[in-house]
Amino acid sequence: MNFSGKYQVQSQENFEAFMKAVGLPDDLIQKGKDIKAVSEIVQNGKRFKLTVTYGSKVIENEFTLGEECEMEMMTGEKVKTVVNMEGDNKLVTNFKGMKSVTELNGDTLTSTMTLGDVVFKRVSKRI
Repeated sequence: MNFSGKYQVQSQENFEAFMKAVGLPDDLIQKGKDIKAVSEIVQNGKRFKLTVTYGSKVIENEFTLGEECEMEMMTGEKVKTVVNMEGDNKLVTNFKGMKSVTELNGDTLTSTMTLGDVVFKRVSKRI
């Protein structure tokens, strides 16, 4: 399954609690909670480029499945991780005690991030 496309956030659960848990300052959490982020994914075989736009903030990450890469987190911190594919529609990675799962079903992209007992879920639709 090819992930390429643009996706806009439709709903999110536990945004504030999760962003607090990863160390984002309260003022940025308040600014970001109502922004309908847009994610653009370009997939070329095992190579991915992900651009996420939150208002005026843009985070770009590139990775190849199964190879170590450096990714920028929402906090601006850069972490080393390996992204793997589970099945043909699920991207999974772990970094800094956090697990991230992004699943594509039709035109719906569901991202779930877990840190300890805090689970953040974001549902985006292809635009």
